[in-house]
Amino acid sequence: MTTFLKSREAILALAILALLAVIAFRFPGFVAPANLANVLTDTSPLIILALGQMAVILTKCIDLSVAANLALCGMIAAILNGIGVPLPLILIAVVALGAGLGAVNGLLVWKLNIPSIVVTLGTMTIYRGIIFVLTDGKWINAHQMSEGFKAFPRAVILGLPVMAWIAVGVVLGFALFVNRTAPGRALFAVGGNPHAAVYTGISVGRTQFMAFVLSGALAGLTGYLWVARYAVAYVDIAGGFELDVVAACVIGGIAIAGGAGSVAGAVMGALFLGIVKNALPVVGISPFWQMAISGSAILIAIAFNARGQGPKGRIILKQAEHRA
Repeated sequence: MTTFLKSREAILALAILALLAVIAFRFPGFVAPANLANVLTDTSPLIILALGQMAVILTKCIDLSVAANLALCGMIAAILNGIGVPLPLILIAVVALGAGLGAVNGLLVWKLNIPSIVVTLGTMTIYRGIIFVLTDGKWINAHQMSEGFKAFPRAVILGLPVMAWIAVGVVLGFALFVNRTAPGRALFAVGGNPHAAVYTGISVGRTQFMAFVLSGALAGLTGYLWVARYAVAYVDIAGGFELDVVAACVIGGIAIAGGAGSVAGAVMGALFLGIVKNALPVVGISPFWQMAISGSAILIAIAFNARGQGPKGRIILKQAEHRA
């Protein structure tokens, strides 16, 4: 029990509960089940993208192109809908396209050995540029989308919209992947000790490539969900959202140095940010203070991570020296 209370997940859970309690004290309606369901739905894109980002960060990389990937796939989804492509085919197309865009990142990192932050900063701009070329900067609005296209993520099942259920499904599937499969465990091995991973037969480059493809596929799926829910597609959709995605991972305890983190931590990091972003406008805090508070949470999380991981690193080093 003491170990659990010291864990990042427990601290985040308590922080979320404390935050909800403070908000409920002033605005009781915020914690009403219907409103909490709305908060979960609003946070679903962040949860899905945070899990993809977690896979990339675990391998000592970072993907700053996820929001641009989302925007391009969302625009393609809207264009395909406009020419009458059935929704199931649209979903397959955007997931495949997102995976392909992620594969571009992965190949550049793997084969050319370019730092991931440089690669994804470049592709982030390229992907948004492609949207502009495809649309000439024009928007696709609600009246240009079919009702079925817009209705799917909003349909309510057992009190929750389909969008939220998809996020729940992604969380469960991703948890099984990283905890119960060899490729999932390889993410931790590559980030924790790439040299040891090579000796065990794990390809560092191939594992990083796989992580980028997974992140891209989830971004593609989120692109459709985002555009369909908000019924609009344009060049700058989800602008800057990649920073929220990285922040959710950092707050959730995913080590930027790679090799450490949990699905529960990433999900709760996203939920924490989602609650903050939904609650601060309710209590009348300006957008500038919202950014400051979010930034402060990130810095505190990084400091907490560094303090928590320092002793472990020294212990591992001593063990390695002893074995040598």
